[in-house]
Amino acid sequence: MKKLVNNSFFKTYMVLLIGLLLVEVIFKLISGANLLDLSMLRIFLGLNIITTLIAFILNFFNKVVKIVVTSLVLFLSGLYACLQAGFYNFLGVYMSFQTSSQLDAVTDYIKDFLGSFHPTYFLTFIPFVIFLVLLIVFRKHLKDNVSKKWASISSLIILIICVSLYSVTVVNTAFDDKLQSVSNKELFLTASNPSLTVKEYGTLGFCFLDVKAMLFPVVIENEYGVINEIKKDNNEFTRYIDDTAWNMLIEKETNKKYNSLNNYFINRSIASKNEYTGMFKDKNLIVIMMESVNDIFLDPEYYPNFNKLVSEGWYWENNYSPRNSCATMNNEFSGMTSLYSIYNTCTASKYKKNTYSTSMFNLFNDTNYVTFSAHNYTEAYYPRKSIHTNMGSGEYYGVGKLGIKYSSEYRNWSNDDDFLKQVLNIIDKKTSNGEPFMTWLTTVSSHQPYSVSSVQGDKYYNMTKDTKYPTDVRRYMSKLKILDNGLGILIDGLEARGILDDTVIVLYGDHYPYGISTKRLNKVLDYDTSKDLNAERVPFVIYNSEMESKVFSEYTSYINILPTLANLFDLKYDPRLYLGDDLLSKDYESLTVFADGSWKNEMAYYNASKNKIKYYSSNEYSQEEIKRINDMIDTKIKISSDVIKSNYISYLDKELTKINEELDLMRETMCLNTDKEKYNTVVE
Repeated sequence: MKKLVNNSFFKTYMVLLIGLLLVEVIFKLISGANLLDLSMLRIFLGLNIITTLIAFILNFFNKVVKIVVTSLVLFLSGLYACLQAGFYNFLGVYMSFQTSSQLDAVTDYIKDFLGSFHPTYFLTFIPFVIFLVLLIVFRKHLKDNVSKKWASISSLIILIICVSLYSVTVVNTAFDDKLQSVSNKELFLTASNPSLTVKEYGTLGFCFLDVKAMLFPVVIENEYGVINEIKKDNNEFTRYIDDTAWNMLIEKETNKKYNSLNNYFINRSIASKNEYTGMFKDKNLIVIMMESVNDIFLDPEYYPNFNKLVSEGWYWENNYSPRNSCATMNNEFSGMTSLYSIYNTCTASKYKKNTYSTSMFNLFNDTNYVTFSAHNYTEAYYPRKSIHTNMGSGEYYGVGKLGIKYSSEYRNWSNDDDFLKQVLNIIDKKTSNGEPFMTWLTTVSSHQPYSVSSVQGDKYYNMTKDTKYPTDVRRYMSKLKILDNGLGILIDGLEARGILDDTVIVLYGDHYPYGISTKRLNKVLDYDTSKDLNAERVPFVIYNSEMESKVFSEYTSYINILPTLANLFDLKYDPRLYLGDDLLSKDYESLTVFADGSWKNEMAYYNASKNKIKYYSSNEYSQEEIKRINDMIDTKIKISSDVIKSNYISYLDKELTKINEELDLMRETMCLNTDKEKYNTVVE
């Protein structure tokens, strides 16, 4: 036994195993995760594999190298876990090597990022500190007893046992939670759901799987199976896609991925028309995605213009903008397409060459609207000029083309009041002949940082001098005031031009204000933002000066905006190709879906990362009902990912066009032959 304890391989193996396991335990504790579940067995086995390999390799080096490498491994593991905890707290997602711009978001706002850190996150360095202390205390007793043969045999035995058992926990569904919609095997292959992957494989496991997925991506052939939706039997909408052509495409298509998507979409049911269909037909549309706007903007004392739109329009009080990687652009993308963005990817940027005939711009283009889009900042973060153009925007205006003042310094943005003033001028130029228009606008003034002084953050800072609000909240509220002023300019400008009654304004927040802790947000809001993803709650408003005001309690998100507007404007569209739903349909299922597959409604909040459900009333779901919702969400997220990665909408357009041309030619030939027969009959 003494020889075993003194053996350098065994000592290195045990120090690393205990140290890395302690990092994982600490991370689970500070994350509020359950330590007593089967994932800990998988994490323990995985760490055995990692530490065995490292200890075996180090057995061929001297004592100094062993100490340095062991120290480095423990330090980097603690640092990675600490940063992951901070990242999740700051952005609501785990850091992924597959999303490089996440790092940009932190480096640009480093003070806000570090300021959001909770002291408990640094506990992940405890194993490293303990190792250093033990190293100092026992430095005189350190011996380097090396037995390469013993190390080789021991390593082989440990690896055979641990790899075998580890594989069982990955592939055997008995180790999946009953409510888990993404299997552990799929998580191992793709790391597609970072939150669930961290829960099932630990932070270090996720690190390895994330790198593996980036370097050696695995494509999973999804068979979507039964469509778990509410039955919608009243198909009053015309199927604008010719199902005859679509079925012919399915018959001849040899690409398995495309045909899985074809079969999924063609078999979806179509929502009924309703009393709101065509309510805004032929009116103008202005969609405004408001940067970092949450429910603080609902204060009528400070923000009268926005509250005019809320109080006189339709307001959804349970609207959420779930955070994900690159949330601003991804949530803009989802609003424009009614597709879920890919969780660990800057979706719109990575797939900027994709085209979508189903996008909001193209639906209005098909109805002969003038379309354009604008954002009062540069292309520094997202290539909107390419993205919007390929989405069908008639013209895109960046800050340079808008001709308004801006600063390249991240803390000083351009002003939304200047922005919306210029938008009115563009409307004048674009609609000089009275054409209806549709535009998408993304604001910027209320963007972080809030922890440092800035032009926008200081401009109306004294507006809240009589409150006891924290400094960063007051700077944020100052920035919101600039946006509110801009909305006032827009409303007055539309009214002065005599087109306010003929214009619909839609507004939603892209995400809550990152960089402000939930504790400080709670000093202003009347609900606890730290619980049940309440921080993700943001305003959503549809306004027209002639409509009757109404407050909706249904749970929703940006995914439902496009189908709702398509129905309100009675646009030519096929509801089957949208993964959101018409909010005004009698069949609408109240639900908000979050990036990791969690969901929330009036009855409950389901946490997908922990596979736990919390109820808000005495009514409860059966396990079968929870599984149905989870499977429906998982299917839609996978479908959306496959649609985007394969540029499916573009494929569908091209193939159906070819087949429809063939059908038209066949019909024309049949018609000519019929006419010829009729002619011959008459002559005879």
